[in-house]
Amino acid sequence: MKYSQSRFIHKLRVLWLLLFTVATFVNSYGQTPEEDDEIDLLLDGLFFNEQQFIDDILNSFNTYNFLYANVSFNSNTFFSGRDSGIDQFNIIPQISYYSSKGFNISISGLYYETFSPNWDFTNVYLGYYNTIGKKKLLNYNVGYTRYFYSDGWDTFTNSVDLSLGIKNKKRTIGTKLTASYLFGKDQSLQIVSRSYGNITLTKQKDFVLKLRPQLNFIIAQQTIALEQLNTQDGEITTEFVYNDIFDLLNTQISLPLALTTKSWDFELGYNMNFPSPLETESNLKTTSFFNFSIGYLIDLDK
Repeated sequence: MKYSQSRFIHKLRVLWLLLFTVATFVNSYGQTPEEDDEIDLLLDGLFFNEQQFIDDILNSFNTYNFLYANVSFNSNTFFSGRDSGIDQFNIIPQISYYSSKGFNISISGLYYETFSPNWDFTNVYLGYYNTIGKKKLLNYNVGYTRYFYSDGWDTFTNSVDLSLGIKNKKRTIGTKLTASYLFGKDQSLQIVSRSYGNITLTKQKDFVLKLRPQLNFIIAQQTIALEQLNTQDGEITTEFVYNDIFDLLNTQISLPLALTTKSWDFELGYNMNFPSPLETESNLKTTSFFNFSIGYLIDLDK
């Protein structure tokens, strides 16, 4: 299924806006032997697309005040896992602030290789995070995002998000469910389920190397245009019938490898998309891309 560039950009924006999340962090504190386990949690290499690990950082210390900057590179760009016919990379820079009171703020953007303008939008995110229960195995995050587009696009200018997460006691497996509601001149709803594993490959004094496989499901509201041919007075005319659906759009398997030091973190991953065909689609191909992220954390209390 191929899209014109204009149509594809608009559809792609819907997906990116619904998936756009606040960055997560790795902290750098002076260690004592008693703090080793807690420091390990902070050195887990938490990146832009791994919001489910945010609770590990927030639960590690009673007070914290830090700034985290990172850049993510994706080798190709897809709409809900679908091949658009346009091969291009995208870059997502982001800077975030988090406090021990649970409030956080993030500023990020999206750059495309070939689209014009290349810088698509900038967004500002405000959120609040907390845990549920004494064991802190359950957590939630609520947030609001405001989008500013380079070309003045105003179909979706706001987003309200609610995330619920659960993990096991050893933090080796977990699941996060996120619901996002976009609104502006139009509105849309999406639900993303992310299940993950956390496998330590090697743990040394100065770094930690981990594999974090993920299984993601994306369910979203979409408007499908069906082309209908009509004959009137011997002339054939084209009419489009629009149907709103809420269905599974894509299943994604991600295999990220994370290397983390006290202040720096790096991630290299391979991602496979298995898009689910909608009413007007057939024979959708599996797509794949590589991602690379680099991040740096600044402890504002030092």
